[in-house]
Amino acid sequence: MRISSVGYSMRQGVKNIRRNLLFSLASVGTIVACLFVFGLFYIVLVNFRSAIHKIESSISVSVFFEPGLSEEGINLIGEQIKTRKEVNTIDYISADRAWQEFSEQTYDDPEAARAAFGDDNPLAQSSSYKITLSDAGKQADFIQFLESIDGVRKVSSSAYTADSISAINAFVGYASFGIIFILLLVSIFLINNTITIGITVRREEIKIMKLIGATNGFVRAPFIIEGILIGLLGSIIPLVLLYYLYDIVINYIAGRFTILNSLFDFAAPMELFKLLIPITLAIGIGIGFFGSLITTRKHLKV
Repeated sequence: MRISSVGYSMRQGVKNIRRNLLFSLASVGTIVACLFVFGLFYIVLVNFRSAIHKIESSISVSVFFEPGLSEEGINLIGEQIKTRKEVNTIDYISADRAWQEFSEQTYDDPEAARAAFGDDNPLAQSSSYKITLSDAGKQADFIQFLESIDGVRKVSSSAYTADSISAINAFVGYASFGIIFILLLVSIFLINNTITIGITVRREEIKIMKLIGATNGFVRAPFIIEGILIGLLGSIIPLVLLYYLYDIVINYIAGRFTILNSLFDFAAPMELFKLLIPITLAIGIGIGFFGSLITTRKHLKV
C-alpha cells in the first residue's frame, strides 16, 4: 500500500471513530474494563504465586536413614536426591544438630536440658535430609522416589498442605482464564457493532469506491485501523490506572500493615509492568484488529 493510501486510511479510520463516537466510546470502555480486570488478575496472580512460592519453600520433606547407615551411604542418598529436577534445596541435619534444634524449640532452658542428657543424644537415630521442592504438586511422586531408595527408613512430609496449595493454584488459574475469556468476547462483540455501523453509514460510498476499482484491502483498511486505534486506546488507559493504583496500594500496605510485608514479597512495579505492558498492548491491539477484520469480511460484500 502506498504512503498516500496509508494516510487516507488513517484519516478515514479517525473519522469513523468520530462519526460513531458513542459506540466507539462503548468499545473503548469495554476494552478498558476487560484489560483492567485482566491486569488486576495478572497482578494478583503474580503476587499470589510469589506468596505460594514462599509457602512452598517452607514445606519440607524429611528423609530418615536406616540405623547404622555409613556416612558414605548417606552421601550416596544425597547425590541421588540432587539429581531430581523438582528439588529446590537439600540440607543435611545431623543427629547432634537435630537434638540442639529440638531442645531450643521445646525447653525453656535448652542448655540445661542438653546438660542433663550429657553425651546421651535422645535423637541419635534422627539424622536426616531436609528437602524443599520448587513445585509442591510434585511432592507425591517425589516421595515415592525417596521411599524406593535403599537405606531410607522413613519419609516425613506435609502431603495435605502440598495438595491444598496445588488445588488453590489450579483454581486461581482456571477462574482467571474464564473471566478474561468472557470479557474478551464482550470486547470483540462491541467492536463488531461499532465497525458494522461504520460500514452501514458508508455503504453507498463503499459501493462507488468498488465500482471505480478500489480493492477489498483498500476498502477494509480504514475500518481495520479504526479497530486498532480503539484497541490501542483501550489498552493504554488501564495500564496507566493500574500502574498508579498498584504503586499507591503497595506503599499504603508497606506503611500500615507491616505484618503483610513479612508474609508477602510484593513484586516491584517496574518488574511487574515490564511484562504486563507488552501483553496488554498486544491483547488490546489484537482485539481491535481481529474484531474489525472479522466484521469487514462479513459485511463488506457490496
